[in-house]
Amino acid sequence: MTERLEILNNRKHCYDIVFTDNFDSLYEEMKNLNLTDNKICIITDSNVEQFWFDKIYEAFSPVKDRVYKCVIPAGESSKNLESINSIYSYLIESGFDRKSVLIALGGGVVGDMTGFVAATFLRGISYVQVPTTLLSQCDSSIGGKTAVDFNGYKNMIGAFYMPSFVYMNLSTLSTLPDRQYYSGFAEVMKYGIIKDEEFYNWLIENMYEIRDKETETLIEMVYRSCQIKKYYVEKDPKEKGDRVILNFGHTIGHAIEKYMNFELFHGECVALGCVCAAFISMKKGYLDSDEFYEIRDMFVPFCLPISVDDIDTKEVLRLSKSDKKMDNGIIRFILIKKIGKAFIDTTVTDEEILEALDEINFTEEDAHE
Repeated sequence: MTERLEILNNRKHCYDIVFTDNFDSLYEEMKNLNLTDNKICIITDSNVEQFWFDKIYEAFSPVKDRVYKCVIPAGESSKNLESINSIYSYLIESGFDRKSVLIALGGGVVGDMTGFVAATFLRGISYVQVPTTLLSQCDSSIGGKTAVDFNGYKNMIGAFYMPSFVYMNLSTLSTLPDRQYYSGFAEVMKYGIIKDEEFYNWLIENMYEIRDKETETLIEMVYRSCQIKKYYVEKDPKEKGDRVILNFGHTIGHAIEKYMNFELFHGECVALGCVCAAFISMKKGYLDSDEFYEIRDMFVPFCLPISVDDIDTKEVLRLSKSDKKMDNGIIRFILIKKIGKAFIDTTVTDEEILEALDEINFTEEDAHE
């Protein structure tokens, strides 16, 4: 099983996304792009290494003597400039040059960091995305956004830098812990909400197959998610306009993520942010109450939170003001007029955000009611 999706830039070929269920063709894909003649560094994390490094290493048997490995500690806490410096040092000490290639083997953290290193090491070298989580396959590996966190603020330092191609081995989802798998589903649900009502309904109809990780269902789900991401990336490669719609749920989601000191997964925070954005959409008269509650409750079967315990809503609001989507001090908030139709709104007030945060905030007082 191999499928392909082409990403364009100004209507010209930019790179391919390859969908498959093994690593067998990875070497040939890279060889066809002249990416196997020099040193290759597989950058991964301490969790993914134990499951998939040996498998991917086998795929490079013709050039094993040129394949290196750099392992970073797993988790969002590693996504910082200190870790980037350690990767730079490893590449320099190992004699990597401008013709060398990096492979990002892992989830969103590894993909973002590897892309950032590739964009900045020797003013830019080639890299390949090999995402191993649902979140990275459906979202972060596509579109060339690379970044690291800075002082706890999400993705504050980065660059737009496109990979040579993206290689998705969907069998890697089999080793994901359930919580991490469902975290990725928040981004999948987001795509249906903002762009494709038919896809949203398909997700509902295939709920049990998705929960059971049925192979054919996963292939279709990831492929359709990537098609929607492709639409926005091609339309607005550097997020100067409509691509910001992909950030539905992320302004508040990122703020909650920082407030919780990354104890909640990214997708869990995005789910909470989506609930808040849908709530504001309802309060502004774009959705009726039934539509809001349907969107909110659809996260529940996929083990995603729709409330959070006892947060300081004013502090979360303050943190949301540091979001990268701010434009001259105004938040470009993403709201929805109906399922499948999102838009940018610059009129959302602090009071509306606080009311939405109150909607998801479960306090001790609520527990006693």
